[in-house]
Amino acid sequence: MKKIAILFAAAVMSVSAALAGPTKWRLAWEDNFNSNRLDTSVWGRCTRGTSNWDNTMSDREDLVIVRDGKLILRGIVNPDTSVDHSPYLTGGVWTKNRKSFAPGKIEIRARLHGAKGAWPALWLLPYDYRKYRWPLGGEIDIMERLNNNHFVYQTVHSDYTQNRGGDKNPPHSTTGAIDRDGFNVYGVEIHPDRIVFLVNGKETMTYPATGVDGQFPFYIDQYLLMDMQLGGDWVGDVDAGDLPVEMEIDWVRHYLPE
Repeated sequence: MKKIAILFAAAVMSVSAALAGPTKWRLAWEDNFNSNRLDTSVWGRCTRGTSNWDNTMSDREDLVIVRDGKLILRGIVNPDTSVDHSPYLTGGVWTKNRKSFAPGKIEIRARLHGAKGAWPALWLLPYDYRKYRWPLGGEIDIMERLNNNHFVYQTVHSDYTQNRGGDKNPPHSTTGAIDRDGFNVYGVEIHPDRIVFLVNGKETMTYPATGVDGQFPFYIDQYLLMDMQLGGDWVGDVDAGDLPVEMEIDWVRHYLPE
């Protein structure tokens, strides 16, 4: 009965959203990376951690650069393991403690260069991360790409999906086809009753709020992470011969409903 109730609630919300019509958006903020340097009032460098996604992060200057109107995040073979023992080094940026994004729509135009073991990602975490310890405040993965795939993953995580068996009810992840060699636009809309994922303006999945406690913590201010990681349990081993590898970010845009 619980499963039926959840599915019924999700269906009602989907119908309500359809009847309300498409949301009209206004551009609230953007970064086109047209300066010759990173705007450090907005972006900081991701720091080294122990998780799969950040255990090769480095503050080397050549891993996060602005070039020809694009932000470049790189993954390389470590040229000197006597200084840093990690075999690979990667660059990433985030707006943690600098800029928050109110619930709305975020789009990022990026090109992903493939390599075995490459794991570029664009994602959101709660801006008030001390209050919303993971996964209680949720995580929204706008884009994750493995190796040199023709598709990307788009996913939400929460206490409900991680710890309470709710990863399939409703489904919390999807894939979207991309132009593997060109630029693509990755997007997410955060509504009070649903999350909508997009690739190149086309909807790939809607994740509805069902009313179950802890299932939809996402309608809060977020910070944005953009990183190029190498290796890990999910993506697998790295082929050093494929490196260096880059993610080129053309622009980031944040919209609010009109």
